[in-house]
Amino acid sequence: MENLIALVALTAMEIVLGIDNIVFIVILSSRLPKDQQPRARRLGLALAMIERIALLLLLSHVLHLTKPLFHLTSLGVPAAWLSGEEMNAISIRDVILLAGGLFLIAKSVFEIHEKTEGREESERHVAKHPSLASVVTQIMVLDVVFSLDSVITAVGMANDVRVMIAAVVLAVIVMMIFSEKVSVFIEDNPTLKMLALSFLLLIGVTLVAEGMEFGMNKGYIYFAMAFALGVEFLNIRVRRVRQRRVARKGTAA
Repeated sequence: MENLIALVALTAMEIVLGIDNIVFIVILSSRLPKDQQPRARRLGLALAMIERIALLLLLSHVLHLTKPLFHLTSLGVPAAWLSGEEMNAISIRDVILLAGGLFLIAKSVFEIHEKTEGREESERHVAKHPSLASVVTQIMVLDVVFSLDSVITAVGMANDVRVMIAAVVLAVIVMMIFSEKVSVFIEDNPTLKMLALSFLLLIGVTLVAEGMEFGMNKGYIYFAMAFALGVEFLNIRVRRVRQRRVARKGTAA
């Protein structure tokens, strides 16, 4: 019974923590030709599952990633600039979070710039698509960052590695089922795509802050994201109602 409760809780956690991963995969795959996008999403999620299982199997090594690698004071940084020992001690986990956060910020800013350039649709079709391999590689690299904290958190929620692996597999299956619907919905609503990119930018900033040991309450961040998403859904609803009214007036005329 204890393992069952842990399995349900871990699966739910993996799904929630995997939402940002799905958004990132959907946005990256959208740069590919239409016929390659579903394959990229499936490959991305399958590789995400393999990476998380590998991290769980290497659990003892993952936990060692939190041990200090070096101290900033040893590099000449004045102790007065640091708020405590946690900020002074830099671990491999901190380096991974910093690199991943900076990569996500750069990628999000680049994508937002692309969307706000105002290029014509015909120009987009002429533009060269990235290769499937390059998109999948980017997904794999960033999934390590997304997986790291969820794997470390999983250790505190279950004692059996088999339960953790089962939760990861179930969560990825759920994400695979809904990734196509998420992709279609985001593509049909350009403003939602911009909001998703803003979320990824915010997550990148959060990862950098975590890597620098700045305390950030994720509850506030998730609340802000949920609130913004709720407002956007209301905007989508209003736009659809207006479109229906216009269509009716056109028919009546």
